[in-house]
Amino acid sequence: MSVRQSLLAILDQGPCYGYQLRHEFDRRTGSNWPLNVGQIYNTLERLERDGLVERGETDSQGHVYWQITDSGSSEVAQWLASPVVRGTVTRDEIAIKIAIAVSLPGADAGALIRAQRIESLQRLQSLQGAHHEDVASALIAESMIFAAEAELRWLERTEQRLAGHAPHALALALTTERPKRGRPSRDG
Repeated sequence: MSVRQSLLAILDQGPCYGYQLRHEFDRRTGSNWPLNVGQIYNTLERLERDGLVERGETDSQGHVYWQITDSGSSEVAQWLASPVVRGTVTRDEIAIKIAIAVSLPGADAGALIRAQRIESLQRLQSLQGAHHEDVASALIAESMIFAAEAELRWLERTEQRLAGHAPHALALALTTERPKRGRPSRDG
């Protein structure tokens, strides 16, 4: 998720102060990815450094209004017109955790998969039971529902794939091969 571009896109509608940006972000995403105010102000300062926003007027309550620059508006237009390119490297904690568990002697990957399935199913049911009053939050929720359904299918596939192996048959011992890079020894 790009907090940077999301905040810029909101500012493209008009000047906002930090808490207002947080509220607008939450309102547009159904509060599914809460941002803390510190993150918003850090992002605003980086955007200012990059010439994409500037500090505007301060109101009687001390709120500093941030406004987008022409360069910032151009970046928003480019962001909205371009597809999201997903990387080929997974950072999915569940996939990594199961992959590590499969390779560790003594770890029960099957139990981990079963526990994760219960958690994922509960999450899916919670998402399906939620009511969304606006299209934006319904779209986010639908995306999360489809992701949860895909996760459950992947867990089932993983369990089937591992079913043909004896417990711990895929465990890996530490290799005796030493990487060429790393800290030099203190003895040398």
